Amino acid sequence: MLSKMAQGVGKPEKSPRPERIRVPNRERVLLTVDGHKFVGILQRLSLTGGSVIHTEQPFPNATLARLDLRTVFGKVTAQIELLHTRADGITAAQAFRFLSMDSTCTTRLKTAIEKMRIAGFSDVEEERAFAKLFSECLSTLRGHMDRAGILGVLRKKVRDKT
Repeated sequence: MLSKMAQGVGKPEKSPRPERIRVPNRERVLLTVDGHKFVGILQRLSLTGGSVIHTEQPFPNATLARLDLRTVFGKVTAQIELLHTRADGITAAQAFRFLSMDSTCTTRLKTAIEKMRIAGFSDVEEERAFAKLFSECLSTLRGHMDRAGILGVLRKKVRDKT
């Protein structure tokens, strides 16, 4: 423990963000806030929270709610905290985090997320595809610049400055 603390002096240790899933098929959830029920569409989901587009005006940050979600593995019920709006770059989406759920619901949620991950709905896969495309674009650009002789001119300018 001490060695871990010594390594992180002045630098808080950041845990990796849980894998997020793009929820397919406009999955509906039931949100209950202060006894009022309303429907939302789940956008993103992870083991720690997600984002939802709901039919009400955005709730203030830290509003407590109950979330009911039907999965192919059974119903998941959890206490959540609604967070900021504009989640995932969507104006109407509101982020949330899970506060508590029982062990049965936790197992159902984990299993559902794993099934969606295997089906290719993970943001990690999307990021990898974007990184691969970006890398290919850079390689193509470099090839064009090299053929045009631009890279040689740039290298010479860098050498002349040093």
